[in-house]
Amino acid sequence: MTHVVTVDIVSDLVCPWCWLGKRHWDDARKLTSDIKVDTVWRPFQLDPTLPREGRPYKDYMREKFSGAEASGRWKAMRDHLEQAGPGAGIDFRFDDIAMRPNTLNAHRLMRWAGGQDKSDAMGEALFAAFFSEGRDIGDLAVLAELAGKAGLDAAVTADLLATDRDEKAVWEEELFYRKLGVSGVPTYIFNGRFAVSGAQEPAVLADAIRQAVREPAETE
Repeated sequence: MTHVVTVDIVSDLVCPWCWLGKRHWDDARKLTSDIKVDTVWRPFQLDPTLPREGRPYKDYMREKFSGAEASGRWKAMRDHLEQAGPGAGIDFRFDDIAMRPNTLNAHRLMRWAGGQDKSDAMGEALFAAFFSEGRDIGDLAVLAELAGKAGLDAAVTADLLATDRDEKAVWEEELFYRKLGVSGVPTYIFNGRFAVSGAQEPAVLADAIRQAVREPAETE
């Protein structure tokens, strides 16, 4: 009997480690192409308290990493990401980011994309728009445009974004994973049985996929 490995990837679209983790996941899948894997992207807001219009990025980061120690920690993290990015095909341009958006609407977009089997393209479009192009992925017009690029209907998406469609569902889904103990992203949950946290190297994620084959999801 062939088991399908189900992997829930809990992430946020403004988390640089999540984009790096996505690229590592893509490479891990190439290493395990003989295994059937269903990947589901799950929402997580690193800062759900942000106003819907977001905040200026530099002001936000200055407050978040205030003090010499915190500032040094952010510089070290940024340097590491900028060095690791090219190896994963990522061009992090932190200096070009103007706004730190509220990501609730971006997560709604990911939910709709997932329903059309386009979450991979949607995630890439959102990550690239924010980290490489400095675009505000909290802006509804930007989100609708990116939806069109990812293969969704841009006009329909714009209409949906103008409503509160699926906001409650996204909140409930995020709360579910927070209650499970997810406090940092990316977090990969394999068959609902075990988790791997952080932007792990492809080989580590590939090993986790193989382990998941040996530990299938529990069936009722």
